[in-house]
Amino acid sequence: MLQRATRRPQFFYTTAPLPCPYLAGRTERKIVTELAGGDAEALHDRLSRAGFRRSHNIAYSPVCPGCRACIPIRIVANAFTPDRTQRKVMRFNADLVTAEMPARASAEQFALFQRYQGARHGDGDMAAMGFYDYRAMVEDTPITTGVVEFRDGGGRLLGACLTDWLSDGLSAVYSFYAPEETRRSLGTYAILWLVARARSLGLPYVYLGYWVPQSPKMAYKARFRPSETLSGGVWRVLPEDGADGAAAEGHEKVSITG
Repeated sequence: MLQRATRRPQFFYTTAPLPCPYLAGRTERKIVTELAGGDAEALHDRLSRAGFRRSHNIAYSPVCPGCRACIPIRIVANAFTPDRTQRKVMRFNADLVTAEMPARASAEQFALFQRYQGARHGDGDMAAMGFYDYRAMVEDTPITTGVVEFRDGGGRLLGACLTDWLSDGLSAVYSFYAPEETRRSLGTYAILWLVARARSLGLPYVYLGYWVPQSPKMAYKARFRPSETLSGGVWRVLPEDGADGAAAEGHEKVSITG
C-alpha cells in the first residue's frame, strides 16, 4: 500500500516587543516563519503576496498591537509611468553599467555598504554589521536571490540591490549606494531599473516592502505609480492622493494557504 508523504507543518511565531525602527516612541512585534525545504520558493511566493518580507531564511510581517502604519506596497510594472523627476533620474544615470550577480558577498560590496550605513543610518543596528554579518544577509537565502550591481564607466561600484526573484515579480530586499552621489538619486534609480527588468521578464510586480506614510525615510515608496497596497487581505490600487486605498477597487485577494 502506497504511503502518501505528509506535508511538513508550517509554524509561525511572534517576536518580543522591540523599539520601532520607523516611528519614534512605538514598539514593534513581528510574526515570523522559517523558509526551508523543497517548498521554500512556493511558500515565499504565497507569503509575499500576503504582505510578508524575507530576511535570511525567515519570512516576517509586522503585527504591532494598535498600529497599522506599515503598509505592504508593490508597483504594477506593466502600467508604471515615470514622472518628470524619475525620467530625469533615468537620464542622469544612463551611463551606468548594470550586472545581475549571484548572491555572493564581496569585499567591494561590503565597503560600499559600510559607507552607506555610516552616512545614512549611522545610529541603526546595521551600521555595526561586520563582513560576516553582511555575507549572511546576502548568502543565507533558501530561494532565488541575486545582487544587482550598478557601476560607472570606470568600473566603480556605485550601488547594489539585494533582490529576490518571485513567480509574479521582483522583490527589492535591500539596496545601498554611494552616499556622496546624491545627484544620481541611486535609490530611486535602482527601483526604476527593477521595474524595467520585471517588464522585460513579463513579471507583473515589483515588491517594495512596507510603505510607512508617517516615516520620512519610507514615504518615498508611494511615488511610483501605479502601485497597489495590501489592506484587509486584498491588493488595491493606491489613489493619487496617497491614501491607503482601502476604498479603491480590489485586484487580488491573497491567502498564505494556497
